[in-house]
Amino acid sequence: MNTTSDNGSKTDRSMYDRMFQKQAGPTRNTNGETERGPDEADATDDLGAFGWLRGIRDRALCLELRKKTGAIVAVPYMTIDMYEYDPTEGITIHTAGETVRIKGRNLNAEVQPMKRLYDGLVRARVPWVQETNRQGAFEADKSATVIESLEW
Repeated sequence: MNTTSDNGSKTDRSMYDRMFQKQAGPTRNTNGETERGPDEADATDDLGAFGWLRGIRDRALCLELRKKTGAIVAVPYMTIDMYEYDPTEGITIHTAGETVRIKGRNLNAEVQPMKRLYDGLVRARVPWVQETNRQGAFEADKSATVIESLEW
């Protein structure tokens, strides 16, 4: 729908609606469930052991650490002081007063073109990582990124 502004220029009303929805965030339906817009629903790729933000300029505010027990901790990216990667030890993330260790296999392997867990963490493109249960680790492809443990 086109409208005319006070200065006589025509604008696309749906453009304003999309901008407002992006700023306002998700809405809730009559059942109280969150409704996601078409852009938000597919904003993250699920790469098995971790998520990857699709937008080229998108950055995660927090890194969500998901244990197989159901325990979840979110670490704000702005509190992360240093990242370390050692193929034999895994990834170590140093935050204000805490240390997070991600252990597993293929933690810096390319799982899709230009998508590696360590690189994504350093660039704040990874919104979550999750432990794989023992059976999932055995069934995973040998080249897949598998997170065997998260320690904090």
